[in-house]
Amino acid sequence: MSTVRIGVIGAGTMGADHVNTLHRHVSGAVVTSVADIDVERADSVTAAVPGARATGDPHALIGDPEVDAVVIASHDATHADLTVAAVRAGKPVLCEKPLASTAAECVRVVREERETGRRLISLGFMRRFDPAYRELKDAIAAGACGTPLLSHCVSRGVSSAPGANDVLSITGSAVHEFDTVPWLLNSPIVETSWHAVRATGAVPGLRDPQVMLLRTADGALTTLEVFLNAGYGYDIRCEVVGERGALALADPARIVADSAGARSLGHPADWRPRFADAYRLELQAWIDAIASGEPSALATAEDGLVASAVAEAVITSMKNGGRSVAVQIPEV
Repeated sequence: MSTVRIGVIGAGTMGADHVNTLHRHVSGAVVTSVADIDVERADSVTAAVPGARATGDPHALIGDPEVDAVVIASHDATHADLTVAAVRAGKPVLCEKPLASTAAECVRVVREERETGRRLISLGFMRRFDPAYRELKDAIAAGACGTPLLSHCVSRGVSSAPGANDVLSITGSAVHEFDTVPWLLNSPIVETSWHAVRATGAVPGLRDPQVMLLRTADGALTTLEVFLNAGYGYDIRCEVVGERGALALADPARIVADSAGARSLGHPADWRPRFADAYRLELQAWIDAIASGEPSALATAEDGLVASAVAEAVITSMKNGGRSVAVQIPEV
């Protein structure tokens, strides 16, 4: 397959960015169709891609004979059903995280894929392709800091999306670290607890920031701060402390005073500038795998199931006063 024809479901910020990246920065791919419940929004995205069509029906896009593979970037609640539809159509699918809203739904998706006997699902945990995170992982594996003992992760944004609440902060944002931490440390998360500093009142139903404590099977501890309404910018940090030293994505050698309006410090308004390379490399790897018929190097549906199981353990802790909760991975 010399050129892979792609259909993108979802024409919001994430979907539009994928269309732009595929069209402008990924070789061997052509976007032929974009679906969104808001057809005008889909039209606005396809306007920049010669020959691409807009539709309001994602299932029509999946069944379109001029679509070889599907990117799902629609609302989280749609991911499971649309991924299953793509699998049943025999088409490779790159689904943005999370794979599904619950671990039980993830099990259903994984079973659907296994019944085909093919690896069709790739999951958009793009940090696995971010050059800085990959360098950090390689340094840990090489023993640069000795055996990891602690890691500290920070995920901050300017403002939360409409409808944000305590649970969505976990399933929609913290879920990235639920994949990244075991990937970095090469050890699964086995225990979690959830804590909130206080309710800021900025968004009803959302306690923000949230802090989570994760323990991996190797005994290492991870602190995770998720602050959706930090105000000053999109800010991602990660540090791993080992027996012989520490490794971090950035090494601040001076006091930095971040505040709303202080964008001169370089924090973007959203994730796109920070992870532009990661998304480009991820999409290129996905397209190359489809074209060659080789297995994708992206996260798998099983990885999505594991991350969702961790999320459910954190939510259980949240509902039980922050008590530690063991992670239970459902059988498939």
